[in-house]
Amino acid sequence: MGNVNVRKGSQKLYLDFRFRNQRCREQTELNDTPGNRKRLELMMDRVKAEILLGQFDYAKTFPSSKMLTKLNSQDKALNSAAGLPPEFEEFTEIWFFEMQASWRRSYEKTIRMILDHRLIPEFGKKAVDRITKADLLQFRAHLAKVVRKNGKHLSATYINRHMKIMRMILNEAADRYEFTTPYMGIKPLKVPKSDIEPFTPHEIKLILNTVRPDFKDYFMVRFFTGMRTGEIDGLKWRYIDFENRLILIRETIVDGHVEYTKTDGSQRDIQMNQQVFDALQNIRKITFNNEYVFCSKTGSPLRHDLVTKRVWHPLLKHLGLRKRRPYETRHSAATLWLASGENPEWIARQMGHVNTEMLFRIYSRFVPNLTRTDGSAIERMLTNVMAEPNSEEKDNA
Repeated sequence: MGNVNVRKGSQKLYLDFRFRNQRCREQTELNDTPGNRKRLELMMDRVKAEILLGQFDYAKTFPSSKMLTKLNSQDKALNSAAGLPPEFEEFTEIWFFEMQASWRRSYEKTIRMILDHRLIPEFGKKAVDRITKADLLQFRAHLAKVVRKNGKHLSATYINRHMKIMRMILNEAADRYEFTTPYMGIKPLKVPKSDIEPFTPHEIKLILNTVRPDFKDYFMVRFFTGMRTGEIDGLKWRYIDFENRLILIRETIVDGHVEYTKTDGSQRDIQMNQQVFDALQNIRKITFNNEYVFCSKTGSPLRHDLVTKRVWHPLLKHLGLRKRRPYETRHSAATLWLASGENPEWIARQMGHVNTEMLFRIYSRFVPNLTRTDGSAIERMLTNVMAEPNSEEKDNA
């Protein structure tokens, strides 16, 4: 059933027909003339034929129709009632809502950005069970060709992060709607190993002797505790135990928000050496009435981006040192501890690592540069032992 009718007020023609038990009226800007009626009657005949054959595509025929929203909602309701997998965008919003309570605020922000900027635009209108392995590989290949404004391609780490989120979403959808996830057999891109650049003892001394006086204690603590940027910027006086000489790492600050530490293992007690103890006593005289140990004049926590831009990089440039991240202060602490012969398990605990595996994997190559690990240490010990007279020699003497 379908007709071409005319609106009484505007005298414009419109199509009047039924589709999926819904009355549909599509307006036109055509005046009521014999020629226009003939044109729309031909269109109406085609629409009725396609509906009868089950080939009618409403969105293609009337792309700007307000009826599309109602029909799409109807489709989703029917799919839900039938237990059919929803579109990727719909399922993703459900997944995001269910998962966000378990995420740190910063991670939630990252996930939301990736979903809105990359994943939903690419896969949003596809049913989750219709996304194929080929679709995923093509998407990854497309990301690999994207060039940033600085002329560099997206890194393997950045691309792997997108693919990891796709894997989590599709695996959950596959489990709920009982289809085989297309992510099987897709391995992460290889990430080039990044080198750390810790400072030498001479460079550390040079930095601490030259840095602005109001930041000397701040960097003293960074260099000799191995604290992460968010940990030291979010450090509060209630977590400083001067009596037992401990810094209690219980929180971190990310994007201005106080959060739980990076991992459970990051919850730790750092022992103060004398330099750190003295530095905290110095800063105590200035900021003890504030919540945060290191803070601005208004009492708010330091913004690491401003410290890096206004203090750190200008200082390195002034001293003629290579440009490096402030995070290298953490790496510097680890290499100094290793070089001084501290127990690796103790160092791992100070750093917030659950075991020594990461410690040796990241820092072992720097130890030979700071200590003798070429066999000379054992040679000196044996030389001293062999040079000592034994008991018989002592008796004969």
